[in-house]
Amino acid sequence: MKLTEKETAMLAGELGEAMRWAIRHQIQVGRMLDAEDTVAVSQAHMMADPESLGEAGVSFLEHLAGQGGHVAISMITDPRGVDLDHYRPLGQSEEMAELERRTIAACERMGILMTNTCINYQTVMSPVKGDHVAFGDTGVVIYTNSVCGARSNFEGGPSALAAGLTGRTPRYGLHRDEKRRATRRFVIAEQPRELTDWGVLGAVIGRKSGSYWEVPVIEGLDCIPTSDEIKHFGAAMASYGSTPLFHLAGITPEAPTLSDVGGDRLRRVIITREDLRSMRSGFGEKGDRIDVVVFAAPQLSIVEMRRLAELSAGKAFRVPVIVCTSPQVYPDALRMNFVQTIENAGGKVLQGTCFYNQYAREIGEANGWTRLLSNSSKIVNILGGYGYKPALASMEACVFSAVAGEIVA
Repeated sequence: MKLTEKETAMLAGELGEAMRWAIRHQIQVGRMLDAEDTVAVSQAHMMADPESLGEAGVSFLEHLAGQGGHVAISMITDPRGVDLDHYRPLGQSEEMAELERRTIAACERMGILMTNTCINYQTVMSPVKGDHVAFGDTGVVIYTNSVCGARSNFEGGPSALAAGLTGRTPRYGLHRDEKRRATRRFVIAEQPRELTDWGVLGAVIGRKSGSYWEVPVIEGLDCIPTSDEIKHFGAAMASYGSTPLFHLAGITPEAPTLSDVGGDRLRRVIITREDLRSMRSGFGEKGDRIDVVVFAAPQLSIVEMRRLAELSAGKAFRVPVIVCTSPQVYPDALRMNFVQTIENAGGKVLQGTCFYNQYAREIGEANGWTRLLSNSSKIVNILGGYGYKPALASMEACVFSAVAGEIVA
């Protein structure tokens, strides 16, 4: 890889040992993925929950902080693994909480902003078209690339941290123009109506694409999706297909027309009603018993919090209902009485966490939960690997099912 004068100094250790680790890591990643050089990034976003880090990962963060490591650009964090105000009732242990405290302390020493959100594009600082960034969470990356028109690969935790320290990332993949061209073309035959429909549609396209290097372009939509709709669409696509970028012809910024991304030269694949029905059919049926209802993955926006509060008003849940939102949304939801309304019905609103990365398996075992219901296509895809039997329904059906103790629709 071609290194600048400053990068050469980093590699020589002239800017400290933490910086030397960071640039060495980036050179290794860049060589593996045929990057010729690096590109400056304006922001970094790191997944660093203690469940993923473990003792070794937390000790590594502490080691870098102890070496004087400090981020060179704005760097933010994905949801935490423990809401330190509410962890014991969930069945999380003191050991989990202590790992969380140590992670936070090490990150803060390095100047990392503890935003604890996977919806930073809705709450913190949305990147702009053409902006190069180094983001980690898959839902964040696909929204950033597709909806914002900014540029990021999926950055693993160490790679995102290295980018934060150096202010750069290897120039491979979606930082390059040619990798952003469409490779698959899908036509929608049935229109999505609510958030779960958008998630199911994204899941089908992700599964049919099936590779990080495939870039789907989608046509046939008869409406412009809202931020929340396209959020669920992209998060599911990334979960089912490892997809980091899609184009909506005539809607997303890099695809004013189909031909602008090369979609006009691709074979059309129709997404049918049967495709959507088949995807839904693997996740629960009417009358199935449920143990817990989860609204998360991605964290809920203020608009979703309002809708959930409207549906919960005057209800009494028979099963636990867990709601995950960001620390930026939570104060507004509290001020507008959304949190109180949900919790009066028997729910619990957590801030700064997301269910699947907060020791979901251990929480399930501690509470005897196996049958989980959600309106998120992403989370039901993930939690099957955590010992759950997940089911999928609309937000409205999830609320009514929480009242009934079984799936009602």
